[in-house]
Amino acid sequence: MKIGITGGIGSGKTFICQLFKALAVPVYNADDEAKKLMNTDLRIRESLIAAFGEATYKDGMLDRAFLAQQIFSDKEKLELVNGIVHPIVIQAAKDWAEQQKARYSLKEAALLFESGSYKDLDYTILVTAPLSVRVQRVMERDGVTEEQVMERISKQLTDDEKIKMADFIIINDGITPLLPQVWTLHQKFLK
Repeated sequence: MKIGITGGIGSGKTFICQLFKALAVPVYNADDEAKKLMNTDLRIRESLIAAFGEATYKDGMLDRAFLAQQIFSDKEKLELVNGIVHPIVIQAAKDWAEQQKARYSLKEAALLFESGSYKDLDYTILVTAPLSVRVQRVMERDGVTEEQVMERISKQLTDDEKIKMADFIIINDGITPLLPQVWTLHQKFLK
């Protein structure tokens, strides 16, 4: 069984995935894999260079600052990059999931719903947290301003939109205990 797990920036989805990993559940981190593939996959490299020029790669590695500058305030360019990267990452995730021997595996992806990759999964989990908690977590984690966090958040679907698409919800508000929520879902998926 293939299960997706997502949540807005700062929701704590990566921490939740660590709890599932502690239960011997294999986890595919789509965001980390995308970063690797942007450096190693020739199709991505060639497409990005064709779209943004040779400066996209420096010393054989993706120049993240350059690419971020190109797409920061240009929705069309962002969609172009996503159109290049997402299909390859989605296929890599499918290939990875097919190789897993556990009863179920998790695919962690920030843009699970936005990319459409949730359609290939059996179930989805949404990790939620109040906006103020998310903003504080990201400010502390990344050393950025509240305005920078809000800019990132504005580029993602809202929790209300994601709730409509999610099969299960984990509340990660810093108050509600996480382990019982994870354990309950784990037992459900094993059955």
